[in-house]
Amino acid sequence: MDTVITGALILAAIWLLAAKFIPVKGIKQISAADLKKIVKTKNRQFVDVRTPAEYNGNHIPGFKNIPVTDLVRGHQELSRDKEIIFICHSGVRSLKAAKILKKLGFEKITNVKGGMTSWQQQ
Repeated sequence: MDTVITGALILAAIWLLAAKFIPVKGIKQISAADLKKIVKTKNRQFVDVRTPAEYNGNHIPGFKNIPVTDLVRGHQELSRDKEIIFICHSGVRSLKAAKILKKLGFEKITNVKGGMTSWQQQ
């Protein structure tokens, strides 16, 4: 019986971990190289969801800082009519932010895969 419970817990843990990295329908994924091509365009909103300390330490000009922990309140600053491009350190928090806005009814959402780590390697 313990083996069955242990196996079920392991499968549940794997499923939960995998769910964090499975692309979400309606959220576009772009590379840091793709971001470099569009970062200076005016018809998009660029949001860095890292902490203020991380953002102040190093950020991409043109990105607004709205930490993922403040996004439920801070999303009101964002237009639903323009694409929103999210970035964080590695792409995990920005994907979480994208999922939050998707649930709030936003449709034009993009996540930068690899985040600032990928950006700095370009």
